[in-house]
Amino acid sequence: MAGFSFDQAAPDVDEDPLPGEAPEDMVLRVATAKALAVAGAAETVVVAADTTVVVDGDLLGKPADAAAAVAMLLRLSGRAHRVLTGWAVAVEGSVRRSGVEGSTVSIRPITEDEARRYAASGEPLDKAGAYALQGEGRRFVEGVEGSKSNVIGLPLGPVVAALASLGVTRSASPA
Repeated sequence: MAGFSFDQAAPDVDEDPLPGEAPEDMVLRVATAKALAVAGAAETVVVAADTTVVVDGDLLGKPADAAAAVAMLLRLSGRAHRVLTGWAVAVEGSVRRSGVEGSTVSIRPITEDEARRYAASGEPLDKAGAYALQGEGRRFVEGVEGSKSNVIGLPLGPVVAALASLGVTRSASPA
């Protein structure tokens, strides 16, 4: 969407929060670890991110299974929650820019049957909070305060600005 060409990698990084770690600190730590796990000594630019959902002070990461997805969806039903994404840009093996973006998402009331059908689709199983704004989960979202791209998992505004500050140019016109 932002006009950059890229390759994708999935580094093996522990995404579990540390005891007593604030959600903002956790997503930034994990994004940084992901960037450094992929970045080498070459001049390759690496962008990494980690997203979590926070409701009532609890972190809702990716659900373990369909039953956990249903439970998460019902917990989010009819209320607002925070989506936090930590991001990091690494060049030549070191992080040059990083940050945390927050958005507030309001979810309409969801019936248990709706939650079960959606969980059975498999879509929510690899999504923090068990829904995908860019997919079928968007039907549960009443509104987003802040960056929608943040909710999808990469806050384009600050990341594109960070890339520009490092002299990274777009390869194509944004769609």
